[in-house]
Amino acid sequence: MKYKQLIFAALSFLIISCSEQVNQTSETNTTNSSLLNEDVIFYLTTPDQSVLFQQQTLKNTLLGHENLAKIKVSTNTSYQEIDGFGFSLTGGSAELINAMSADAKNNLLNELFGTGLNDIGVSYLRISLGASDLDAKVFSYNDLPLGESDIALDHFSIDEDKKNLIPVLQQILAINPEIKIMASPWSAPTWMKTNNASKGGSLKAEYYDVYAQYFVKYIQAMQQEGIIIDAITVQNEPLHPGNNPSLYMEAADQAVFVKSALGPSFKQANLATKIIIYDHNADRPDYPIAILDDEDANQYIDGSAFHLYGGKIEALNLVHQQHPDKNIYFTEQWIGAPGNFPEDIKFHTRELIIGATRNWSKTVLEWNLAADPNSQPHTDGGCTRCLGGITLDGDQITRNPAYYIIAHAAKHVRPGSVRVTSNSSNELPNVAFKTPAGEVVVIIINNGASPQHFSVDVDGEEVMTSLAMGAVATLVFQKN
Repeated sequence: MKYKQLIFAALSFLIISCSEQVNQTSETNTTNSSLLNEDVIFYLTTPDQSVLFQQQTLKNTLLGHENLAKIKVSTNTSYQEIDGFGFSLTGGSAELINAMSADAKNNLLNELFGTGLNDIGVSYLRISLGASDLDAKVFSYNDLPLGESDIALDHFSIDEDKKNLIPVLQQILAINPEIKIMASPWSAPTWMKTNNASKGGSLKAEYYDVYAQYFVKYIQAMQQEGIIIDAITVQNEPLHPGNNPSLYMEAADQAVFVKSALGPSFKQANLATKIIIYDHNADRPDYPIAILDDEDANQYIDGSAFHLYGGKIEALNLVHQQHPDKNIYFTEQWIGAPGNFPEDIKFHTRELIIGATRNWSKTVLEWNLAADPNSQPHTDGGCTRCLGGITLDGDQITRNPAYYIIAHAAKHVRPGSVRVTSNSSNELPNVAFKTPAGEVVVIIINNGASPQHFSVDVDGEEVMTSLAMGAVATLVFQKN
């Protein structure tokens, strides 16, 4: 027995020595031992795109090498529950998907929203309440000629969504009935606004109650189509009136709208749909805090939503610290066409998948799910360079950086997972989750300037691996 132990120790030393000499093009390296009885599955993406969300399997990997950097995970301390990871299904995205042939569309939607071996398991969607700037045209659910109004909302209709968005959502729900859907308005109907235009302007105070009923009618109409709206945000990017469509809404006005109109209307209609405020950049945490500080508004609010076109992701934690009983959501981040795969995968994984969830976010949503090769459709004045998670050219599919960014989280960090403790560093940012099935999922990026060799210890069970510079890994510690 002693001879076997000596031989094992010598072999282990040789293997570790070889591992330390892995050149810069190496993506992963593992060593074998009989000390770990469970398998660890992991998925890998490299910045040179030679490996794109490719499954790897580590069996019986080596334990206990303190000279390596160590990511230590403990499931004894948990944080927020995860609602899901996904995209905005813009009207333009739905139009492109709906135009595919029946077989191609079915295959794509199963790949995106299914939970099979070759699927990525998208579990959360954001849609626009009315048109976003990535619809082919601007519309609301109550468009009227200039000078007219409809206080009773007699002309309210979601028929525009029935052309593409609703059929695609219904097919998605047939694949994943549990997927959560958030809706966000880009603008109120123009007749409710101070400038009578789709771009900019503010909501007239005299129409606060009418606009609240507009939300109620929308949620009820979607429910009649078999689509449950789990949450709404009050206004997409309320401090950015330069988009088309858009609406400017200061924090004080949003607080009044929520407490005097929207919240009471939801309560009277007995709606379970969550009300989420802000939905804009991390550079203004004062905006949601000011609304949450208003007790009359606070009672109706589930949480705050963020983008990261300005500010730092740590601002989400500032809002959580001020109001720890309210939830945090990350709802949008674009990638500019044509994309820069190494930089996009690095920034979005580090700041969003890891950064947002380490700062209490229950969701991470990339921006548009799909666009065509010319970044269309979009409105006149809308985004002209928004790269979809996928590019659709008829039935031809190109999978872009956001597809892989979301895949690394969505496939195994299923809704109901909870974030657990893990130590992080500048070189190896990471985040860990415990899933409802009892697995532990660790997402890691090599943020350093050279290959990183390290171990991951989950409640005392340890594996060793390495990542090339800029590579992303998802490790799944399977349930014993």
